[in-house]
Parts: sequence; C-alpha cells; structure tokens
Amino acid sequence: MKLATYKNNTRDGELMVVSRDLTRCCPAAPLAGTMQQLLDNWQSLAPQLAECNRALNDGEIAGEAFDESRCHSPLPRAYHWADGSAYVNHVELVRRARGAEIPASFWTDPLMYQGGSDDFIGPCDDIVVPEGELGIDFEAEIAVITDDVPMATSAKDAARHIKLLMLVNDVSLRGLIPGELAKGFGFYQSKPASSFSPVAVTPDELNEYWNDTKVHLPLETYYNGELFGKPNAGVDMTFSFGELIAHASRTRNLRAGSIIGSGTVSNKQGTDHGSAIVHGGVGYSCIAEVRMIETIRDGNPTTAFMSANDQVKITMTNPAGQSVFGAINQRVKIIK
Repeated sequence: MKLATYKNNTRDGELMVVSRDLTRCCPAAPLAGTMQQLLDNWQSLAPQLAECNRALNDGEIAGEAFDESRCHSPLPRAYHWADGSAYVNHVELVRRARGAEIPASFWTDPLMYQGGSDDFIGPCDDIVVPEGELGIDFEAEIAVITDDVPMATSAKDAARHIKLLMLVNDVSLRGLIPGELAKGFGFYQSKPASSFSPVAVTPDELNEYWNDTKVHLPLETYYNGELFGKPNAGVDMTFSFGELIAHASRTRNLRAGSIIGSGTVSNKQGTDHGSAIVHGGVGYSCIAEVRMIETIRDGNPTTAFMSANDQVKITMTNPAGQSVFGAINQRVKIIK
C-alpha cells in the first residue's frame, strides 16, 4: 500500500491512497482523514485501506492524477522523530577527518538524537534558512513509521511494529554543529525542519528488497541536476531498523506515528576514501562526507556547502526503473 498526504487548510492535511505506479490517487476518507488517524487505528483501518489500494491499482477506482507538488510530508507533524546513525562508515569518516579514533562501542551501540517533529516541510517545499553562511547540507536517509512500540521491545520483535517507510532529507547546518556539540548537549539550532518523500509505503511494496528490516536498493541523490550519490541502503548498514527501534524503546514506549531515521546512507566502497560518481563509485548522500574525504586525502576540504537556489533531489527506484516513494525535490531559499 502507498499513501500520501495532500496539503489543505488544516495542519495535518488529507490522507490519500496512491497507486503503485504513482500516477493516480484517491482520498482515504471516510476511513481515515489523516495519516495519524490511520496509525492510531492501524489494525482496523489498514486492511480496509489496503483493499482500496488494490481497487485503485486494478482500475476499479478511477481516482485522480497524483501530483507530488501537492504533497506534504506523509506525517506533516509527528509525536516523535528520532534519527539514528546506522551507517558507521559515515561516523568513522567524521572522526577521521578531525584526527580522532572511533570508539569500539560505536559498532555495537547506535548513535541517536531526537529531532524537531512539530514542523516538517513538504517534499517540494523550499529549504528556508535565515542566513547563508551556515554550512547548509542535505542528508539523504530512509525512515520508518511505527505503531505503538512497548518499552524494551527486542530488535526481533520490533519488525512487526514497522508500518510504513519513507525517504528523508534531514537538513543540517554544518556551521552550527561544532558549537552545539561542544556544549555536550546535542543538536538543536543546527537541525532545521526535515522533509520526507511524497509517498510512504508498507514494507510489502518493496518485495524482496525489504529484508532483515533493511532496504536493499540504491538511494539516489541529485545535486543541481547531476547524480551525486547512489549508495545501496542495505550495504554497510551496521544497525537495522529493528535494532534502531529496540535502541529507541529501551527505556520508553514509542507511540503510533513515531518516526525512526537511518542516518545518512553511506557505503565504504572498498577504499579508505570512498569514490565519487565521476570516479566510478557510488558517491555520497551528503556534502559533508565529500568534505571529510577531501580533508583526509588532501588536508582540507574544497567542496562548498549549499547556497541560495541550489537544488537537491532524493529518490529511490526499483530495478525496473520505477520510483518507489516519489521524489524529494527542494531548493535552498535564504531569507536575508
């Protein structure tokens, strides 16, 4: 099943059922008016919406043309948004670039921070920042949405709580991160509003590419129209989504509509320095990773962060070339 949220004159938008090929859609009402309503009542409502989705795919419901530009993030606001760092290769590069060793515990205990979830932006909305010299960066990721997850849920049991998957652009303001982390209390100003793919999908939509609570497909990022990265999300993922959920729920319940992110998708590529698309590699999912590699290799970074009107597109296609989630497609807008 594929679902989207159209913008309307309410905070939480209108839940839409979307065809598998992303060409048509129809309202989920009266079964569920919003995504959160569906998640709160998943057990009773999801089978009925799945039947609606089948009828839409089979042409029994005509629907209307699906328009990604009308979409908000599938959950325009959420009770909980926690982003992990499942790709330890990315963390290792960060630390190597500043001459620090990675602690052994990083390979066994996930990093995770709780982000702002009250004001997500749509997949085609501008990335609005108050000023230009903040080190604006995209981060291409995958996220899952859960139902109610009891405290101390195991990684094995966490799998059944994963109801939907999405893509993420977890925007970072790299210029603010060092100062915030130096205070010893984590991110806040350096993490503005995140955006998610137009469509959220149930795990079965990924078929065999959803395995061990990992997505085994390339995550494609285009920067100013050129392919920037296509690392496989199932490769070098040290912690699965099951393990991330177990980590998040160790000491607390997670309520329906909780979003858990993977962190920046990163492949080691068999070398210490990775490999850009132009060199035959799979590239990267954020600018910072390129700058880390430049620092390790050359002593200093040369690739600039994003500027006004720079554009990023994040998408994922299956081997048949079909888009799974639609595309996050955004430009940077600086307001002063």
